[in-house]
Amino acid sequence: MAKDELDLTQVTAAVTEIKTAFEEFKSTNDARLAEIAKGGADPVTAAKLAAITADMDRKQEQIDNLYAATRRKHLQVNGVDVDVADLDQKALAWANLVARGRGTRVETYTNEDALGYKKAFIEYLRKDDRVLGQPELKALSVGSDPDGGYVVAPDTSGRIVKKQFETSRVRQFASVQIISTDALEGLHDLDEADAGWVSETGSRAETGTPQLKAWRIPVHELYAKPRATQKLLDDAYINIEDWLAGKVADKFTRKENDAFINGTGIDQPRGILTYTAGTTLPGTIEQVSTGSNGAFAADPAGADKLLSLIYKLKSDYMANAHFFLNRTTLGGVRTMKDSNGSYIWQPTLQAGQPSTLLGHPVVSFEDMPTYTTTGALAIMFGDLAEAYQIVDRLGVRVLRDPYSAKPYVEFYTTKRVGGDVVNFEAVKLLKFAA
Repeated sequence: MAKDELDLTQVTAAVTEIKTAFEEFKSTNDARLAEIAKGGADPVTAAKLAAITADMDRKQEQIDNLYAATRRKHLQVNGVDVDVADLDQKALAWANLVARGRGTRVETYTNEDALGYKKAFIEYLRKDDRVLGQPELKALSVGSDPDGGYVVAPDTSGRIVKKQFETSRVRQFASVQIISTDALEGLHDLDEADAGWVSETGSRAETGTPQLKAWRIPVHELYAKPRATQKLLDDAYINIEDWLAGKVADKFTRKENDAFINGTGIDQPRGILTYTAGTTLPGTIEQVSTGSNGAFAADPAGADKLLSLIYKLKSDYMANAHFFLNRTTLGGVRTMKDSNGSYIWQPTLQAGQPSTLLGHPVVSFEDMPTYTTTGALAIMFGDLAEAYQIVDRLGVRVLRDPYSAKPYVEFYTTKRVGGDVVNFEAVKLLKFAA
């Protein structure tokens, strides 16, 4: 079984095992709490609890991966679903999107031309374009970039994007739009139109007009430089396209995930956690403090703060609301109880479903900070599809460089991506501070 594949039988078994493990976790944690009340926890009990937690984390990761797979979205290009049955039309559309960046237009381009481009592109990856024949160079001309390199063949580019969607948790929950320009623009609808009651013949005063404020999400350049030996490239048994897609997607995914959460907005997407606390729209995100630096308050106050976070979210966003946090923070949440003495975290009940916290799904975002840091915004709650917009500039570009890192050949690969919050009231943050 390939690394990225999920065995449903194993996941189903993990669901059953995590339920059993959680019962053992609860009894062991209760024993630890009783020992603390008597003067100090037994190290054996603490070690047992840590082992159970680690085992639950492994099983939960299998379950989370299956749930994430169900969250993958259909892509759009300039607002239109990508589902083109006619291959010639699809090839022409791709060629013109590439040509648009050069200010030109392609009148005819068939699927046969696209297949010729793909074959020549693979040859370019294996060899320098200076040693390619004229037919290959001609086939590559449609994807040549004025700044050097060539646009990645459509299906290879698609595999890169697909791999990113499979591994990037943020992309699976946020909104994603593909554009052929330098930015995506829209409007913040800050309030609603006013209305009033009036008699049949009564005067009608002018009502309030809703405020609109423009937002703009530019795309920024993201790059990766995977390298390979020429011997590897010469080996006909190596699928150079898959190798490149895997290497690039892995690098891009890790960089993007961090930027969508923590990015500065300068030469990179702006992260959700970088906005100041407040309720002024747009531009601030409401925060709830735990009342304790780098920690949850003692039960049941800790659970009460999480309930406060939930109640801050408007009902319009509740149906698709999730908790987002990293696994270390999740470990702290698992030990918490409500005022009735019940654990507020519950394991999943079936394969393909996430665990829950106070009845809402829990998603692991490893780029979220850990709660033990004073002031950390370690838990996010809300509807990320409404809150955050990711923007992809269509096309990935590759420049083959056999000189900078001899004896390796580097593939300087770039794409352009942006991201920003577009609905500031659709997400809330828990701050671990007094």
